[in-house]
Amino acid sequence: MNAPVVAPSLLAANHGEFLQGLRTIEAAELAWVHLDIMDGHFVPNISFGPQVVADLRPQSKLFFDVHLMLTNPDRFVDAFVKAGANRLTVHVEADHDVAKTIAAIKNAGLSAGIAMNPDADPRRLLPYLDSVDLVLCMTVFPGFGGQAFIPAALESIKFLDLERRQRGLNYRLEVDGGINATTGKQCRDAGADTLVAGTAFFKAADCKAFASSLSA
Repeated sequence: MNAPVVAPSLLAANHGEFLQGLRTIEAAELAWVHLDIMDGHFVPNISFGPQVVADLRPQSKLFFDVHLMLTNPDRFVDAFVKAGANRLTVHVEADHDVAKTIAAIKNAGLSAGIAMNPDADPRRLLPYLDSVDLVLCMTVFPGFGGQAFIPAALESIKFLDLERRQRGLNYRLEVDGGINATTGKQCRDAGADTLVAGTAFFKAADCKAFASSLSA
């Protein structure tokens, strides 16, 4: 079993003070930050690109868990490698050769992840599970923070946890979207070990206590 990890999403921090967002995560004694990269095509929103990641990289030793919500993620692997990402996660639904993109990420020395939207069939991920370090189940439709958790996603989490155990694999099983104390427990019970929390984390009265409750 992987030890639980909470990875706050910088998307939910004040966009004029990203560095302060990192400091809030560090003050909560967490090790990861989740960076949502959106292109306005694969999802209906635009966030930020590799230059922001590159500018933040020297400022923090946090693990940069970079989630590429891009139509053509394969075209940006090199840019985010150079920017200082520790992991790149790409979507199975995007327009690219998924296996080649995963191989390119790993050949660059990074950890690789595969992501799926909440309405995707988790069986689409089966060909890639042996090759990735993390599987991300979106629990909202990606694009905007603050959305309500989609309970149907729990079935995909359970499916991918069972597949992990049956194959004897050790990929992390991450969830992202609408994660709070209640939904976080539901995801943990379903088999998730890595929780991306955005709005609930940054708006918590005590960020450290909130994060501890998710990983308990």
